[in-house]
Amino acid sequence: MSLQTATRTVLRSSERPMTRDLAHLSDEALLSLIAGSDEDALAELYDRFGGVAYGLSVRILRDEALAQDAVQEAFLTIWRTADRFIAERARAGTWVLTIVHRRAVDLVRREGRRRSDALESAPEPTAPDRVDEEATVRFERRIVQEALQQLPSEQREALELGYYGGMTQSELAERLGGPLGTIKSRMFTGLSRLRELLALAGLEEPLSG
Repeated sequence: MSLQTATRTVLRSSERPMTRDLAHLSDEALLSLIAGSDEDALAELYDRFGGVAYGLSVRILRDEALAQDAVQEAFLTIWRTADRFIAERARAGTWVLTIVHRRAVDLVRREGRRRSDALESAPEPTAPDRVDEEATVRFERRIVQEALQQLPSEQREALELGYYGGMTQSELAERLGGPLGTIKSRMFTGLSRLRELLALAGLEEPLSG
């Protein structure tokens, strides 16, 4: 299917009657179908995430028209790259919204460059629009929390108490009733896995802030 047809599929998914009901399928199953060029699966995925995606884009771009463009570009990217999604590494919803977030940020930067070029001859060019930092922070926190949920419970507990609760490793050993060496191992292994999961979602500093 061409990009033009895919665009129409995304924008008109709620208006176009689907040939079959896919509501019972998981998000991951939909992405698998999309990887096989299934238009109905793309429409169903858009019905599920289109509203959330648009809300995220509006918070970042602060412009309804640009937000619509970002969502459209994101779902076209999903259409082209659904075969790269690996269910064992990330949740489908996280993967989808990460793409939306990236497309919205790309548009912020693109618009900033365009406006700067247009005002190049002005004595005091206006600065490019800034990404909505609050929306980005909320999004990143959600990604971190979802990544933490994928860790074994003992690793997740050690990281949450240590990095987010401010406890030392000795305090953790006393709190969790385990040898200090075991606590260190849990934290090292958990942190390594967490960084891998967040890298897949496009985040590089999972424990900053």
